[in-house]
Amino acid sequence: MTYNDIESADRGELERLQSQRLQETVQQAYENVDYYRGQLDANGISPEDIDSIDDISRLPFTRKEVFRDEYPDGLFAVPDEEIRRIHASSGTTGKPKIVSYTQSDLEVWYEVMARSLYAAGVEPGQTFQNAYGYGLFTGGLGFHDGIEELGATVVPTGGGDTAKQIEMLEDLGSDALGSTPSYCLYLAERAAERGVDIRDLPLSTVVIGAEPFTDPMRDEIEEQLDVTAIDIYGLSEIVGPGVSVECAHAQDGLHIWEDHFYPEIVDPDTGEPLEEGERGELVLTTLSKEALPVLRYRTGDITRLYYDECECGRTMVRMDNVRGRVDDLLIVRGINVYASSIEEVMLEFEAVAPHYRIDLYREDQLDTMEITVEHHEEFEGDPAELRERIQNRLDDVLGISVDKIDVVPYGDIERTEVGKVRRVFDHR
Repeated sequence: MTYNDIESADRGELERLQSQRLQETVQQAYENVDYYRGQLDANGISPEDIDSIDDISRLPFTRKEVFRDEYPDGLFAVPDEEIRRIHASSGTTGKPKIVSYTQSDLEVWYEVMARSLYAAGVEPGQTFQNAYGYGLFTGGLGFHDGIEELGATVVPTGGGDTAKQIEMLEDLGSDALGSTPSYCLYLAERAAERGVDIRDLPLSTVVIGAEPFTDPMRDEIEEQLDVTAIDIYGLSEIVGPGVSVECAHAQDGLHIWEDHFYPEIVDPDTGEPLEEGERGELVLTTLSKEALPVLRYRTGDITRLYYDECECGRTMVRMDNVRGRVDDLLIVRGINVYASSIEEVMLEFEAVAPHYRIDLYREDQLDTMEITVEHHEEFEGDPAELRERIQNRLDDVLGISVDKIDVVPYGDIERTEVGKVRRVFDHR
């Protein structure tokens, strides 16, 4: 059963809707955004040239730098008096990316978030504890509005204050929790220190997002909290959370709500479209945004798409869990290394806790990589032997020798209570 009939629509019907909405979006962008008018004119494209969704590859890409170049409101397509909300990225690497919403945009966001939560197994009448951060970050309010739209009860705890989070889980008997995957594990640790076993609470579902994670980390979350952990995906530039989500029925890829967000996969280096099932960079186009239409946005996220019908009956395309980003690729002595590959190795070992950090240095013009991992809380073996086993496995998987591996006691690596966890520290 779906929240909205469009989720299981015939592909032909869906493509007709996408074509109509793409034409409207391109027209909106061309008429009201100087940047897009300039880009389309420079490429010899007019809105009338876009007859169907099949023409989308003719449009130029939008890159994240454009949001900063056009800061704060150069990409807005409606007058200020029509805007009802502003959000922004963190801006940790420069000016934040400012995004805007009309009332219609907000109503679309409410609906796709309600869809997402329903697909995740959250039901009207349940209690959902929202541990995503409120404020300019889209996570907190995006979840909040979607929970209310669904008809569930929201507990707006926000990020941090872990003691209060645990207290609310106990006292209110929350059915579901929304948070980053790393915070789920941190929450379980702090609860255990207080003598609380989260597995004994009514909590049955966690909706995790905002940072990449691997299947072994999901398994760890499900085991430590005795829940079903559902992956949700989104980004501020497109709408916020609610672009895609796993269904609890199958947990086999994230359904993209492609009546509002059209996906493509391209080669990260060339930008050329890739075939179904090939892994590459996710590109998204908004199909219904009024305040901020975005054409072919290079997300930087690495995934793949597949179009076969899901066991749940939804026909909308699914994407893989995002394991890494184009700009998170580590190049060490000329070898490409993804942090997610290191995490997968770490979590192969029952003796290793799901916490690690990677430090990169340059000594005498040579890159070095050091990895610090924690042994499991109940580990009673020889750290030197464990270190050697990890070293051998990493050498096999990465194709490069790690210069130093430290196995430290459980709890030694700093935890992140608020925001996204940081794993890589590049000192070069």
